[in-house]
Amino acid sequence: MTYRVRSAEDRRREIQENAARLGINEAFVSNLVDSFYARVRAHPMLGPIFDTEIKDKWEPHLAKMKDFWSSVAMNTGRYSGKPFPVHMKLTGLTPAHFNIWLALFRLTLEDISENPETVDYFMERADRIAQNFQFGMFELQNLPAR
Repeated sequence: MTYRVRSAEDRRREIQENAARLGINEAFVSNLVDSFYARVRAHPMLGPIFDTEIKDKWEPHLAKMKDFWSSVAMNTGRYSGKPFPVHMKLTGLTPAHFNIWLALFRLTLEDISENPETVDYFMERADRIAQNFQFGMFELQNLPAR
């Protein structure tokens, strides 16, 4: 088997070219975040959790989420935060909340995307993020102490 070593810049360019091919750009990400969080805020289970934490600071939160998804989808490097510790301090979260979050995210993508491949591209990343968060929040805490 032959391995090709790619530079970080080559990898970034490949990701950005693929995203562009799928119609993913900053306008798409902005629309996704705005549309998705409108649904989250209206949801009877998710809305109160977000409103309790974010309160009246929705504009900065949406800007941060646009930076996050721009970085995730297009490797722009605009987001440099640490989302896991923020989520760890939330109380009352269960795996069901993540399932709802993912379902709303998929629904939003299906509504705004012309290409099913774009939906799959984002959902692959969203699923991986949700799995990592759930493992850290629910599984690691249940491991026996050494």
